[in-house]
Amino acid sequence: MSAPNTRQLVAGMVGGGPGADIGKTHRYAMRLDGHYDLRAGIFGRDPGSSREIAAGLGIPEDRNYADIRDMAGSEAAREDGLDLVVVATPNDSHFTIARTFLEKGISVVCEKPLTQDSATAAELVRIAGENNAILAVPHCYSAYAMVRQAARMVRNGELGSIRFVDVEHASGWAATALEELDHKQAKWRTDPDVAGFPSVVGDLGTHAFHLLRYITGLEAERLSGRLQTFVPNRRVFDNATVELELTGNVPARVWASMAATGHNHGLRIRVYGEKGSLEWQHEDPHHLKVQDLAGATTILTHGLSTLHDDASRLTRVGLGHPEGFLEAFANFYSDLAEVLRARRDSTALPGRELTFPTGIDGLIGVQFVEAVAASHHDDSAWKVPAFALEQSAPEQSAPEQSALKKAVA
Repeated sequence: MSAPNTRQLVAGMVGGGPGADIGKTHRYAMRLDGHYDLRAGIFGRDPGSSREIAAGLGIPEDRNYADIRDMAGSEAAREDGLDLVVVATPNDSHFTIARTFLEKGISVVCEKPLTQDSATAAELVRIAGENNAILAVPHCYSAYAMVRQAARMVRNGELGSIRFVDVEHASGWAATALEELDHKQAKWRTDPDVAGFPSVVGDLGTHAFHLLRYITGLEAERLSGRLQTFVPNRRVFDNATVELELTGNVPARVWASMAATGHNHGLRIRVYGEKGSLEWQHEDPHHLKVQDLAGATTILTHGLSTLHDDASRLTRVGLGHPEGFLEAFANFYSDLAEVLRARRDSTALPGRELTFPTGIDGLIGVQFVEAVAASHHDDSAWKVPAFALEQSAPEQSAPEQSALKKAVA
């Protein structure tokens, strides 16, 4: 662990090797606000490549490991050991890696989907709680300032009662058979053994679903899903449409696609209330469009002095200087650093309502994937997700709730 009452936290990484853009994104984000010092890691399966990357990052040779158990055990025993490890590997390895570090009391940021099934996701939540560690999932779109503004407006009732929510993460990045061209990311994301057969739901649908939950504060009470494969010979589903009923019988729709021809990133959410509506798009992230009952449109901009504090506190530069994806990722890491440092130094926790997604959010995401797959298998029949069942039967989710309280307390 890093020394008490010091600014920087000691971080490690598993994954993020050659061709893994998400690993670089995590590293850039951790550095942006100066909260973390990356001091240990395993950067891919090839030892030579991992050593080369570690050397380029300035990581000491004795902290460039070859085995996750060796890394977890050695770092847990060091006085200057890890405060946090980032798991940036393909889906099928998340559970084993995250569990290994959580069992040693080392907090974990694990890429989504948290695991390949809800039983193992719930197990990670339990292990984190029992070992006084934080488990976080980087649904970093929730860390944009204007997403926080939208969430605060909805929670404050500025749109009135919510009537309908529409969210899509429809990208065209894999609208052709990239997996046949030795494209590293496409290969594992279209391998059902690695990414799961409803790959697009775990990869993109979980982001869309989390954004819906984060902005509205509502949960899915039941859903009906349909999966398609648009690219011939692809072994996983690459398109998903999901109809939902949210808390209070609010209807909603989620569309996730990796084959939305011509789309770039394709993340957008629209929320309609009785008094007005709002819309946010990832490709124009520093603006939030708000419309009133008469149809008058107001464009709120990142950096305005009139924004809610939930948004304003995330602004690094002045009005007219847009911040983007790396800054949102850094906001996630800054919120997490506040909690990690408070726990390390035995100081007061920030206690924010709008903050980083936890292992519980990751678990709900996995349960969402399972419910969509089950609905599709049953000809799009309505299904009640496991998290909705747990909410209606609190005694069933008591262990998870207890683990969550330990994880964030």
